[in-house]
Amino acid sequence: MNKNKLTYPTLMIQGTTSDAGKSTIVSGLCRILLQQGKKIAPFKPQNMALNSAVTIDGGEIGRAQAVQAQAAGIEAHTDMNPVLIKPNTDVAAQVIIQGKALSDMDAAAFHHYKPVAMQAVVESYTRLAKQYDAIIVEGAGSPAEINLRDRDIANMGFAEQIDCPVIIVADIDRGGVFAHLVGTLELLSPSEQARVKGFIINRFRGDIALLQPGIDWLENKTGKPVFGTLPYLNGFHLEAEDALNNQQVLTEKKLKVIVPVLPRISNHTDFDPLRLHPQVDFEFIGANTSIPEADLIILPGSKNVRHDFNWLTEQGWQQSIHRHLRYGGKLIGICGGFQMLGNRIHDPLALEGQAGSTNGFGLLDFETTLEQNKKLTRVTGQLSIDNTTISGYEIHMGTSHGSALENPAVLFDAHPNNQKTDGARSTDNLIIGTYLHGLFENQASCNSLLQWAGLEQVETPNYQQLRESEINRLAQLMLQHIDISSINQVIFQ
Repeated sequence: MNKNKLTYPTLMIQGTTSDAGKSTIVSGLCRILLQQGKKIAPFKPQNMALNSAVTIDGGEIGRAQAVQAQAAGIEAHTDMNPVLIKPNTDVAAQVIIQGKALSDMDAAAFHHYKPVAMQAVVESYTRLAKQYDAIIVEGAGSPAEINLRDRDIANMGFAEQIDCPVIIVADIDRGGVFAHLVGTLELLSPSEQARVKGFIINRFRGDIALLQPGIDWLENKTGKPVFGTLPYLNGFHLEAEDALNNQQVLTEKKLKVIVPVLPRISNHTDFDPLRLHPQVDFEFIGANTSIPEADLIILPGSKNVRHDFNWLTEQGWQQSIHRHLRYGGKLIGICGGFQMLGNRIHDPLALEGQAGSTNGFGLLDFETTLEQNKKLTRVTGQLSIDNTTISGYEIHMGTSHGSALENPAVLFDAHPNNQKTDGARSTDNLIIGTYLHGLFENQASCNSLLQWAGLEQVETPNYQQLRESEINRLAQLMLQHIDISSINQVIFQ
């Protein structure tokens, strides 16, 4: 235990596995504490995710922490996720410290860097803790990964450093929930076991009375309480860190939209508004899968553009896209997907693999050069197709040049870098390419783009209101099924 205890009210939510419900529980607690009149901030020491968000201070954090900040009623800040790891190959990843890209590292290099990263983690945590009534922390993966315990900054290593209590959550929908909880606890050190104050069981289906004997056994076995069992939330939507959510709204569909699941797909949460749209038949297309006919194809962002472009051609997307355009289908490229639409992609500094150049689809006349400095901006402008207002954010390392950019996709009123336009639109109006993420989150711009793609009488739900209502629904369910009073005592003891 750290003798130099930081006395800030803090609770850390750890999980028995990835996707056990850590992000969900943190979001719900942030909203509940906000409703109780508390100033709350979310925090995740180390995150590995290709879904990220641009913060108010111009940095980059995991998307889940941005959603948790919304649940807490505050703007997302880089201190909420001081270490973000974005894999760009099977053996290396870009390491982002306090919102800014540091360098690419393999696992061994990052392991040696962890003590330095921990300094940044504690610094960010302390800054936040001094501003808020309490900090709700999300762990990463599982604390029982024995091979990752040395120099750990993501789970118990952080909890031990700042001396905070921990609640462990497990997903009963996976099966083996009691083995997960007891096994996780058994693999912790005595001091780590002591800071575990109890458990939450997530995603339970059925009669809770049938689970009670197991809960009684677990509490007797471990001497720790189960703070509650959260029922399975049908139709629940909360933006994911990385795992693709294939849940769809079951209703009559009118516009077919497909998106390839690139090996290094990034910010696939761009498509959540479409996946949930009642007039859109949305489908992610994975590897070795036939490519169906569609009204709109969207090429998503990528953390390794040249590699993912080669994967697309190997999967037959080049022929399918050309056939799609010949029959009048519409095509959108976002960020890395936009770069693929041009003639060439250059990586002279080996930022995403071996140095070199790769031909793109050649559908728009421009070339892209990847550069060391990443562009991180929040922007507002107008779509060139009809002057509809659009807001979004840029997260990219490339600069594009060429005649196609003279017919831009977006016009800016104001841009932090005094940029006047973004992206490109083909002269036949079939293709739009842009660096902006978040195209479909605004009702007006989503309506405009879907109408451009061929959907008549568009009725786009308000995605921001949907996200708010889902957070509130989660908080209400947690209030009904989890002992929030006892959790408050753990936090503010």
